[in-house]
Amino acid sequence: MMRSLWTAATGMIAQQLNIDVISNNLANVNTVGFKKSRAEFEDLMYQNLKIAGSMTPGGNRIPTGMQVGMGVRPTTVHKFFSQGDYSNTGNPLDLAIEGDGFFQVSVNGEMQYTRAGAFKLDDQGNVVTANGYILQPQFTMPAETVNVVVTENGHLSALDNTGAELAAADIPLYTFINPAGLKAMGRNLYVETDASGAATEGVPGENNYGTIGQGYLEMSNVEIVDEMVNMIVGQRAYETNSKAIQTADSMLQMANQLKR
Repeated sequence: MMRSLWTAATGMIAQQLNIDVISNNLANVNTVGFKKSRAEFEDLMYQNLKIAGSMTPGGNRIPTGMQVGMGVRPTTVHKFFSQGDYSNTGNPLDLAIEGDGFFQVSVNGEMQYTRAGAFKLDDQGNVVTANGYILQPQFTMPAETVNVVVTENGHLSALDNTGAELAAADIPLYTFINPAGLKAMGRNLYVETDASGAATEGVPGENNYGTIGQGYLEMSNVEIVDEMVNMIVGQRAYETNSKAIQTADSMLQMANQLKR
């Protein structure tokens, strides 16, 4: 059996994953705080038909060998945490991180992290995400609050109609030595892993932590044009691998039709 059949098949499988990743990027082009991903690949093992540097019967050394590759496989789907564009909403509970860092929220008692700062109030006055997960540290807005102010360094103040401070809290940010190692949980949330390292708490605006912009949201960092180009390239690569399978099949068909 021709090895090209199996080699081209691995190429088609790899491009299927590539298109899946690109499709997810495009689907989340308007998702607040979304970070794009990229599929990465590596070549498979090689069949050595002639080893470079081996000696010929005449005593000469072969300068280059003869290796035939066996295809490709996915190695990782890498997530990029580059900054997305900002959208000015004017909503006092919309918070954007300008620079490095994540907000921490409590999900059924587990600490998870997000870049999506579209916070809201629940029926108890707690600052929560759209899914009701409470921002940490927990802050309950007094019923008399008429204005909310969040400074660049994360100081949150609830003010009454005279401008007096009714309650206050400091919102910390959290960073990871390898954010690409975080596990995406959906709902704009991530959890730390052994690859990401433990979360490090810091004050916004200090020691390379980002600052907080009130009334803004960080949008997705997906570039539509780049993803469209990548999709075309992936589609053509898939098509080319399918042509390689058809060509190998035609060659086998011709070989089967040979007669004495």
